[in-house]
Amino acid sequence: MSDQEFDDFEADSLSDSSRMISGLPTYNMEDQLLPMERRSTCECWAWTFLVVVMNSLVFFLNVLLLASIFAVVLLPTIVVVYFGFQCHSRVLHSMAYYCKTILDDNSSSALIILGFIIMSPLIVVATALYCSLARRLRLFMCFQPCARAVYKGVKWQWYEDGGIYGCVKAWNTQVKAWV
Repeated sequence: MSDQEFDDFEADSLSDSSRMISGLPTYNMEDQLLPMERRSTCECWAWTFLVVVMNSLVFFLNVLLLASIFAVVLLPTIVVVYFGFQCHSRVLHSMAYYCKTILDDNSSSALIILGFIIMSPLIVVATALYCSLARRLRLFMCFQPCARAVYKGVKWQWYEDGGIYGCVKAWNTQVKAWV
């Protein structure tokens, strides 16, 4: 393609409704990457401890949320596989009433197979539910960078987004994403 054809192609591909930057962004001195003042050694260790504790709490909150969502969504699979293994004669062979009257080895094997088959779609549903909830609650925005411990004047990330009330404000907006 020659330069003339390339220029004609660019001119034809732009539409009148395409977004253009209307002006320069406003300058805010707090947002600039100026050289920041380093903390003293004792202060740096205290802030490092605070950042590590906060990040650990956020991590454990994420793990707790993930475990509870997976436990609730995968409950049907857990129950079906449990009863299949409990009543099969080569595994546990329980003497419970329902194992003697309702479930024999063939039906127990069918329950085990059914449980493992329905597990994969339920894992996808649980993962999508967790990702949606974590995005809506902005859980990953609560992790703080380690630079907070080294330099003075670095703002908390969640504070700039409105703090805890930023999550409530975000619930009112409709966010749609494919997971």
